[in-house]
Amino acid sequence: MSSFVPQFSTRSIGDTGVEVRLGHELLDDYLRFVAARCRPNSVLAAGYDLKIFFTLVSKEPVQVTMTDIFDFIAMQRLPAHGGNVVRLDDREAGLSARTIRRRLATLSGLYGYLAARNLIDKNPVPTGMNVRRPADHRGRTRSTPLIRTPRTLPRILDPTDATALLAAARTFRDRAMLLGGLRRCEVLGLQLTDIDLADRKITITEGKGGHHRIVPVAPGFFAALTDYLNFERPPETATSSVFVVLKGPRRGRSLSAAGIDETIKGARRRAGLTRVTCHMLRHTCLTRLREAGMSLEAVQAQAGHASIESTRI
Repeated sequence: MSSFVPQFSTRSIGDTGVEVRLGHELLDDYLRFVAARCRPNSVLAAGYDLKIFFTLVSKEPVQVTMTDIFDFIAMQRLPAHGGNVVRLDDREAGLSARTIRRRLATLSGLYGYLAARNLIDKNPVPTGMNVRRPADHRGRTRSTPLIRTPRTLPRILDPTDATALLAAARTFRDRAMLLGGLRRCEVLGLQLTDIDLADRKITITEGKGGHHRIVPVAPGFFAALTDYLNFERPPETATSSVFVVLKGPRRGRSLSAAGIDETIKGARRRAGLTRVTCHMLRHTCLTRLREAGMSLEAVQAQAGHASIESTRI
């Protein structure tokens, strides 16, 4: 056994970077590796997932076995709050399958990294469970996922709620962010050079997976964006980020993820809505485009989905 207890700490690097440390040499090396190739939210999620695992499984990273992984899955499935609370979407207690699958993916990434460094012989995180069927003509055996996740429809706002939310936006900046239909990371990464006001298009250079795309956006977005740039954006702003803080000690600095969340939370509260997230706004925008007659392939390009199946859902 190990006396190591993860100590989760974070430090901002520049306007958008983040450094996460757990106080263990191997884990911190891995988090540095993740930070060099992933976005801040992914780094934070990886650090938190590793903290949860090594708090529950009190072992050195190189001593973890497949049995420990299965025990961890069982612990994550235990009912919370004494078993009195269940989720409405799947009627199950404990953590959702998606959360557990994400944590297993984080662990698999860690042990793939340790294996590449020849610190362990084999990744202890299984990729699936073999089924009792003979191999096909190519000698491949079938397997089932270790964690099955439900395919649920995305949540969207109905037109009345969407109108109320836009009416509750206090600034042109907030209205533009609500109308863009972009991922939160794409809103944060949007630069002044990415805006084409003449053709009403924006270039997404900070998309998911590092993919670039050119997106035509609704006229309402550009109307709100133009008013924001003309009347609200502080003239002394040094950053090239489009959306910045409008008041307070951070005035003129790039807006943070927490700032976007607070903006949406305030608009939701003023509109009298119970639940609104960045992703709900994005799903709502894409759904309305499809309902208006846009082809599935065009919606896929607009959304930046790698797979059209994601768009189809």
